[in-house]
Amino acid sequence: MPEAGTPISAHWVIEDGIAESRALLIENDQVIAAKTFWHSPLSARTIITAKIVSRKSGSARALCVSEDGAEINADGLPRNASEGSEVQLMITREAIAERGRLKRAAAKFYAEGASQTLAPSVFQAGEQVRRFPAGLWEEVWDAASSGQIDFPGGAIIISVTPAMTLIDIDGAGSPQELSLAAIPAIARALHWFDLGGSIGIDFPTVPDKAGRKAVDAALANALDLWPHERTAMNGFGFVQLIARLEGPSLLHRFAASRVGACARAALRRAELANGHGRVLVLTVHPALKAKLKDAWLAQLTKRTGKQVRIETNPALALEAAQAQIATQ
Repeated sequence: MPEAGTPISAHWVIEDGIAESRALLIENDQVIAAKTFWHSPLSARTIITAKIVSRKSGSARALCVSEDGAEINADGLPRNASEGSEVQLMITREAIAERGRLKRAAAKFYAEGASQTLAPSVFQAGEQVRRFPAGLWEEVWDAASSGQIDFPGGAIIISVTPAMTLIDIDGAGSPQELSLAAIPAIARALHWFDLGGSIGIDFPTVPDKAGRKAVDAALANALDLWPHERTAMNGFGFVQLIARLEGPSLLHRFAASRVGACARAALRRAELANGHGRVLVLTVHPALKAKLKDAWLAQLTKRTGKQVRIETNPALALEAAQAQIATQ
């Protein structure tokens, strides 16, 4: 069953990588939306057992700790669940790393057998493929890495802050013309980067009320299939969107752990390398080498059937890992 907002003719395809799974919603050979999942025991929709460590009397909320020591903000707890007791929880939002802090995972009490399971994740319901069609994931990943999507006459620049994700618009033309031209790129960014939570769009200041209404109508039409709430554009051109957030967006990944995101991309590039030979040579920036876990490299060896050799080159950008097959 497609998720809410999924075009009927589109379908999700899933590529399970090393330390990361990726999902693309494809329609007519074009990417409509994308999601990324870093393998974690506290991903959204996961059911876990945790211990209550702090709970105020009469409150349905509590601070819990998972079996591996992760702190979780839990809600909906029954009255008889006291501090020190164990409860079953369903993760509703995984932890999100932000500048200077970690926003704990969020969860709700899960009563076994109760009909409160969230809708199936696309990572469970999508079509599994060995690899995506060439270039599709790369287009999304490159846009997320730069935080920018171009459109005729300008570009949108997306920034992640602790308070909200901000979308700025830069380009030529009158404020209304530029705002209308940017809307398709804004819609693309929301879907491509799996954005959620609080999102602010800073449109150019459209001076007249009729012009602001025209931009509001165009934005509403572009986001018709995307579940959200939205404010009308104010006199300064600002619009706020609110959408459900289950975990870090692709932009959050880059903002909080660019090295980790690039390490996973390097592993994917290595796994897709073609050629004849017994040795897979992966050349990366030195910062990436320290991030490549032994377990990940063991998976790479198993998946490719080749001996893996890691080399470093400080001249390479983090995003520019190189992979080739060698005879020795």
